[in-house]
Order: sequence, then structure tokens, then C-alpha cells
Amino acid sequence: MEKERIKEFAGKVMSDLSGGMAAGLAYVGAQTGLFQTLSGQGPMSMEHIIEKSGLQPRYVEEWLKGMVCAEYLQYDVDNETFELPDELGFLLASEGTDHYMGGLLHSLPMMLSVAPRVSDAFINGGGVPFEDYGQDGILAIDLMNRGLYEQRFVSYWLKSMPTVYEKLTAGGRVLDFGCGTGHAALTMAGAFAKSQFIGLDIDPASIAQACKNARDAGLTDNLNFVQGTFSDLEPGQQFDLITTCDCIHDLTDPVGVLKKLCELLSADGTLFIIEPKVADSLTENINPIGALYYGMSVFHCMTQSLAAGGPGLGTCLGPSGMQSLVKQAGFNSFEVLELKSQMTLFYAVRH
Repeated sequence: MEKERIKEFAGKVMSDLSGGMAAGLAYVGAQTGLFQTLSGQGPMSMEHIIEKSGLQPRYVEEWLKGMVCAEYLQYDVDNETFELPDELGFLLASEGTDHYMGGLLHSLPMMLSVAPRVSDAFINGGGVPFEDYGQDGILAIDLMNRGLYEQRFVSYWLKSMPTVYEKLTAGGRVLDFGCGTGHAALTMAGAFAKSQFIGLDIDPASIAQACKNARDAGLTDNLNFVQGTFSDLEPGQQFDLITTCDCIHDLTDPVGVLKKLCELLSADGTLFIIEPKVADSLTENINPIGALYYGMSVFHCMTQSLAAGGPGLGTCLGPSGMQSLVKQAGFNSFEVLELKSQMTLFYAVRH
């Protein structure tokens, strides 16, 4: 072994540990509203931050110092003030926007809380079921996706498919499979008043939240959420558009589900699939996003599929893996859409 290489890797481990703690502190900042307190305020004294936040002084003091060390906050030594740079405020004090990164921060403690159980699954098999992540799991997914779907789903993503957009404008039928708390379906229902939408998800808590979201938005005339499986849909239905967002790689029977979606899709319809953006080659994924997604796979996506006896496809399925699945399910047309995104891939699948 080379001493310099040992030092190099020791430095990397320390850097990763430091980054993990910084992410934990950033999660607290998003969860408690501290980033909102600091956003757009310029330099603030510790006393002013404590007063404005209404939080416990000693905790706020330690959090501020930690965030300075992590270079999330700027510290003025002479005036003893703390400042959140506008660029970080744009990313961390902007819940409900398409650039909010707080949802990713919320996902970390939720996923890492099951680390002992996942470690046990390495030895004994099985995994952690989706429902065991509880409300924290639902909230994290909601925060990661809500602003993105509300601001991009219709105006950018669906508009990239003119035939689909025109069909929904004139009046079509849409199924959002694995709809979660419903923000994709809600956004579409609000944009296309002449179309009818169904959101389907097996998780009762997610559907309960989706129904509440629909009532709050006043979107109950052309939108219905169903808790259950395909057998809970009215028989004989056909859909012009079927959407499935960050869902296929989690399934216990992905080919079986895709076969059913193929049956439900009208002859000239489109299956719009959203999945994490990874390359087919492992070497092309050696970057921070690749490391993040493989971690999410182990602690959330893969383990929930394995827990239910599924194949555990995992977060990093990639375009070739997805194409293989849809071909096995009976689809003939598979297209990777050229949409700009650092973290998401988009597929248009047709008969």
C-alpha cells in the first residue's frame, strides 16, 4: 500500500462524512424554516436570527456555526453576522418551485433511518416495504416532485409531444399510474379542463393526501383518485395518455404492470415514463448524481421491491433497461425524449 494513497482516501472518507453532516444540518434548516428566516435578509446577527425564527437559542447557535463551516452561510468576523447567499436561498428557501432542493434533503434522514434494516437484508434477504417509511417518506417524495411537476409537467414536458398536447386540449382520457400524492395529475387536470384524469396508487396514505389536494385545488370534476390496483378501475377503459413518474423501477412486477398498461393504452396513445437520469454504463455514472442515485436505490427503491418479492431493479435502471422492459411488455415504439434535465430521463412509449 502507498502512504499517499491512504492519506488520499482518508481525506475522501472525512470529506464524505463532513458532507453527510452538512446535509443533515441543511435538512434541519429546511425543516425548521431557518433558511426562510435568512433568505433575502442580508447579514443578520445571531440574536436577530433567533428572535425572528422563534427557535431554541442554543440549537440555532450551533446550527449557524455548523453551516458556516460547511460553507452554506457566510460569516462576517468583524460584525459577527451570518448571511445566506442569494444563490443558496434560491435553492433551499424556495419550496414549491422547480429548483427547490429541500426535497432531496428531506429524503436523506428518511432513507438513512432504515440503514440498520437494509444492512440486515444484505445478510438475510428481504428489504424495507414502502409503507414502513411512513409519512416522512411520502413528504420527501412530495417535496422533491411538487414544484417540478407544477411548473414543468404541462408547459415543458407534455408540450414536447405536440400530438399528446393537442389531444388533451381537445379532450382525452389520462391515467397517472403510481400517482402518489397526485401532483402530476393535478397539474394536468388544471391545464386540460376538457380531459378526464384518473390517478391510481396502491398506497392508502398517498391517495388520501392526493384526494385532499384535489379538494383544496377545486379539481374534482375532471379528476378522480383511486386507491388500489388495476382491478379497481372500471373495466373496458382506454386511455389516450398514461403517465408513470419515478415508479417503474420500484415495482415488484414491472413487466406485468407494463403489459397491463399496454392493454389500457388506446391504439394511438402514448405511455409517458419519467425515470431517474442515469447512463447504461457504470463508468458513465461515476459522478455525484450516480453516487446519490445508487444510495437511494439501496436505501429506498431497490429494497422496497425486494421486500415484496420483486426483482429490485433499483434507481439506476437506465435507458437500455427500460427499453428491454417495454419491449417484453409488447410495446414496439420506444423514444428517449430530448428534454433538458440534470436528474431525470423521459420516455415516450407507443404500440
